[in-house]
Amino acid sequence: MCAIKTMTEQLKNLLILLAAIVVVLILVILLFSGKSSFRRLISLFLEEREDYEGGDDSDEGGVPVKQQTPTQRRRAAVEENVQKRTSEPIVEMATLVRKSDDRLRVIESTGQIRLVDEYYELIFVTRKGQKLKIECSAEAYEKVPFNQQGSLTYKRNTLVKFKYYEDTVFN
Repeated sequence: MCAIKTMTEQLKNLLILLAAIVVVLILVILLFSGKSSFRRLISLFLEEREDYEGGDDSDEGGVPVKQQTPTQRRRAAVEENVQKRTSEPIVEMATLVRKSDDRLRVIESTGQIRLVDEYYELIFVTRKGQKLKIECSAEAYEKVPFNQQGSLTYKRNTLVKFKYYEDTVFN
């Protein structure tokens, strides 16, 4: 107690400043860490779609992400190229390898059925081996065939059209 009374005013201010810096650093770490819900919320507003380590918790090799060595994680990051994020339409030769959708079906007591929060995604692989996750409409989701190579046109992460030998599918 006597030590606090004998401290100079400048020393007290320095300790307060150091404590404030520590609190700010802890807040930054908590809010902006990789799995932070705050960071996910911000990424929605910035139109960034990143896959966090959640989900099925494994990569293509079947080893859970948390059990991979740092070398395996780096190798997986190098193999999965970053999807281009420009506002101009991009055209690439690609093949559809996976379709995924997320729909909420609501049935009213009157018997009326409606879909809410529909989300359709097509996953293409380019000639260079890059995986592209492209959002699309329900009609395009149904029409684009699997394992058909064609000219994929997309803007940001949204399908514009997919042109292949037999047909052209527009979003």
